[in-house]
Amino acid sequence: MTQIDEQQATFAGGCFWCLVAPFEQLEGVLSIVSGFAGGHVQHPSYEAVCKGGTGHVEAVQITYDANKLSYETLVHTFWQQIDPTDAGGSFYDRGSHYMSAIFYHDKTQQKIAEKSKQDLENSGKFAAPIATAIKAYTNFFPAEEHHQNYHKKNPDHYNAYRIGSGRDAFILKVWQQ
Repeated sequence: MTQIDEQQATFAGGCFWCLVAPFEQLEGVLSIVSGFAGGHVQHPSYEAVCKGGTGHVEAVQITYDANKLSYETLVHTFWQQIDPTDAGGSFYDRGSHYMSAIFYHDKTQQKIAEKSKQDLENSGKFAAPIATAIKAYTNFFPAEEHHQNYHKKNPDHYNAYRIGSGRDAFILKVWQQ
């Protein structure tokens, strides 16, 4: 029996609700938590993050088995959930707490993330530069329980949100051609 090589990956791509479902489809994902990363306030509330001033972005933290799922696959999946050229937020969610970022947990993740970003930049897929930040992981705080697995708890609102925000149309146009 193979041991589990439990590792973490942390991604910010706008509304954290929209990042859970795509990752849970991947074999090797052990858990996904919606929350807040990179800020300077301990245990912030959703309301405090949305008001600004905490320095956090909405993010997901994925615990995965590296024996079954590579960090490269996680990064590739992340890119296909966002508009990596949007420096002002994500789709119709605007503001610094909705900006996209990859928070690397070690030097290996940093190298993979930076290479992936450079490859995307060099691909010519986008006319604008890639704005997604690549930052060292510093902290992560889970969001309140009603934000966890939102897509399962409130499927009608979640689906309307994805469509209304323009996320689904963008993903279809850019990534699923």
